[in-house]
Amino acid sequence: MMKSKQQRQIFYIVPYGIWLLLFVIAPLILMLFQSFTTASGHFTFSNYAAYFGSGTYLRMTFNSVWYAFLITVITLVISYPTAYLLNQLKQKQFWLLLVILPTWINLLLKTYAFIGLLSKTGTVNNFISLWGIAPQQLLFSDWSFLLVAAYIEIPFMILPIFNSLAEIDSRLSHASHDLGANKWQTLRYVIFPLSMPGVKAGIQAVFIPSLSLFMITRLIGGNRVITLGTAIEEHFLVTQNWQIGSTIGVVLIAAMIATMLLTRDRARKNLRK
Repeated sequence: MMKSKQQRQIFYIVPYGIWLLLFVIAPLILMLFQSFTTASGHFTFSNYAAYFGSGTYLRMTFNSVWYAFLITVITLVISYPTAYLLNQLKQKQFWLLLVILPTWINLLLKTYAFIGLLSKTGTVNNFISLWGIAPQQLLFSDWSFLLVAAYIEIPFMILPIFNSLAEIDSRLSHASHDLGANKWQTLRYVIFPLSMPGVKAGIQAVFIPSLSLFMITRLIGGNRVITLGTAIEEHFLVTQNWQIGSTIGVVLIAAMIATMLLTRDRARKNLRK
């Protein structure tokens, strides 16, 4: 029985291990290797010297972190009250499904839908024209980029917060009220601290992908918003400078790992220890 169980585990693990090796580990090793080589294949640190010595690349890095931070803050401010209210509803799973439904639609389709809404001949300008306002250039701006990016990322912030709130024992809220706390105090001192694992998971799910956005910056930002994701796309697909592109990719991965370390759940880690 034990042997057959181990065989079944190996049967399931082997395909997953092969997938990780071919499509995760191997590309990462290849990218790391290319970041330390020249176009002729010689070992060098010049790629990293060029990156950290360039004001343009450092400005892109700052822009990536800054926009990812803004997107995360916007989604968190919207998502936490939404997740909290959803948990108070009787049919909360149904309403949560409605929140998750947009994630089933292709990202490119959603982006083009916003182009139709925000363009000069789009729905928004047609609506404000009813009030005598001339058509405005709503696309190709920082705020339109933040709007679309936040809309796309919101479900990924709501879901972990919702699950974290759902796991909180309702008796703790009742105990807080019995001890004289009002609803705001209960939310601030009981509910919010206990839901922090979900908040941290939501920050990871939004901040990390937001660091490498490039398609939205192209279509909505009109290349006015330049990030590391845009630079990577440019070097791999346009200039064909895979060495610098790989270097930027390694820096981006390092930033993602740092984000995961900063937002990891230390309480659960200490509990496991």
